[in-house]
Amino acid sequence: MGLTASVLAVDAGNSKTDVAVVGPDGSVLASARGHHGFQPPKVGIEAAVDLLAGTVERALSEARERGAATDAVEHVSACLANADLPVEEEELRVALSARGWGRTVTVRNDTFALLRAGLDEPRGVAVVCGAGINCAGLLPDGRTARFPAVGKISGDWGGGMGMAEEALWYAARADDGRGEPTELARALPEHYGVDSMPALIEALHRGHIPAGRTHEATPVLFAVSAAGDPVARYLVRRLAREVVAMATVALGRLELLDEKVPVLLGGSVLAARHPELDEEIAALLAAKAPKADIRVVTAPPVLGAALLGFDHTGADAAARERLRAHYG
Repeated sequence: MGLTASVLAVDAGNSKTDVAVVGPDGSVLASARGHHGFQPPKVGIEAAVDLLAGTVERALSEARERGAATDAVEHVSACLANADLPVEEEELRVALSARGWGRTVTVRNDTFALLRAGLDEPRGVAVVCGAGINCAGLLPDGRTARFPAVGKISGDWGGGMGMAEEALWYAARADDGRGEPTELARALPEHYGVDSMPALIEALHRGHIPAGRTHEATPVLFAVSAAGDPVARYLVRRLAREVVAMATVALGRLELLDEKVPVLLGGSVLAARHPELDEEIAALLAAKAPKADIRVVTAPPVLGAALLGFDHTGADAAARERLRAHYG
């Protein structure tokens, strides 16, 4: 049928993987989703890439069934969770190159996928707040701004899991008298179906409530904050300060603080559009970067991975527009 695969785009997060096979004209020839995370620190690089390979091969197989030539993919653009440092990106690039999926391979942290998905041109900054928190900035000449974002040892605070842990910490101390009173001490046990904070602490510690449910404390925190609880409001406003701190540092590194430039917000916490958080971010950012244009990204990050691939291959504007139209 004369179809050629130009870019193999991969967005692999902590809980799912999306792959798209894209033609040089921007048409999406095939796609696949894997319901597994990409976690080399836990399973090792080869095991993580093996899991990724299953989803990639499904997408390539679908493209071949539709008549596409997938043995000549020009470029693999992979945006991967846990590729937090340049040395890790290079290790993963080598591992993906060995699979022979494309002539060339680039690997970036998955924050760059969300960033590029929200930009018409590669110029802006994105803050992602999902399970964790991260920020990345990009310029057309290839310059970037980024953070290690590996937890407290790299200065991070916030993210969905971090907020959940803070909510539980403040609730526990309010209940036993070490901390100031907060409605969280009542709302959190109620949410988890137990009758007290000691019961909740025991259930989480002994695994009667799975650790995977810890993140459920975050929406409870936002609800309690919206009702006016001072402790919860402090945590929400601190998160706003963290988001703005990351964004303004990235803007400053790229010399964009005084420019009209998009500042993109994404990830489950920021995409939820909590009014109090949104308003605080907007007010704080307006004071430090008054020309910044705040946007919430709803496009799938795999689109960003594909556009980064097109940045590499030099695809024309029509191809980019067709690709973006595919994802709505």
